[in-house]
Amino acid sequence: MQLRRGRMCTACSPLAPGSTVDLGAQYITRSPQRAGPHARFYDELLALGLLEPLTSPIEGMVVKEGECNFVAPQGVSSIIKHYLKESGADVCFGHRVTRVDLRDDRWEVSTETGRPERFDLVVLTMPAPRILQLQGDVANLISECQRRQLESVSYSSRYALGLFYEAGTKIDVPWAGQYITSNPCIRFISIDNKKRNIESPDVGPSLVVHTTVPFGVTHMERSTEDVQELILQQLETVLPGLPRPAAAKCQRWRHSQVRGIGHRHLQEGPEERLIS
Repeated sequence: MQLRRGRMCTACSPLAPGSTVDLGAQYITRSPQRAGPHARFYDELLALGLLEPLTSPIEGMVVKEGECNFVAPQGVSSIIKHYLKESGADVCFGHRVTRVDLRDDRWEVSTETGRPERFDLVVLTMPAPRILQLQGDVANLISECQRRQLESVSYSSRYALGLFYEAGTKIDVPWAGQYITSNPCIRFISIDNKKRNIESPDVGPSLVVHTTVPFGVTHMERSTEDVQELILQQLETVLPGLPRPAAAKCQRWRHSQVRGIGHRHLQEGPEERLIS
């Protein structure tokens, strides 16, 4: 099972529901510029136990002055689930939007399956290339200037591999996460349950691997099964003797992180964090 929340995505082991792994964002960074304006959100999430300070060691992580890092003990998707519940919205997953039309001053949204539905307001949060693929009136409402701007957005592409282990398995490393700079395939590794401070003798550990951008771009069109084997081979060179996982989940991130807009390249931060 996978709780789909975009980059705030948490996967569950098919063999042990209590074993989870964050496939997207690994931790949330509160910048000093946003600490005041976002204080009430952090206070609420900390009080509810949905966030807690990151205290486990992450080797190679760069922390700037004034920044604070947090993890989600129940998985990063629990934050999205909380706000969706608070909103009172009727949420439907697995419905890919194909067109948006204007009908009698309301927005009619069509999906690959199911009948069209009408709404007062539509908010699009998908990557720019997905917006440009939409059919219907929305395509005509995008000005030529806006279209050029959307077309100019470039993204990094990566894979994430989540590994689930049987209860009692030991992964003997001194860190909870590590940035890798010397491997062509692997950029980041995290012992996910250790990072989130939820180690338990009754639930096996979980591990996540994020690939480098060049590896992701090179292998983006290959099957996830083939890519999974390639990552596992490279993981053996980084962590020799790692136990064999009981289950695995390979996630393709075709549009992972905005890298630039037009000729302006953004300063690329760690893929593993969300900055707020």
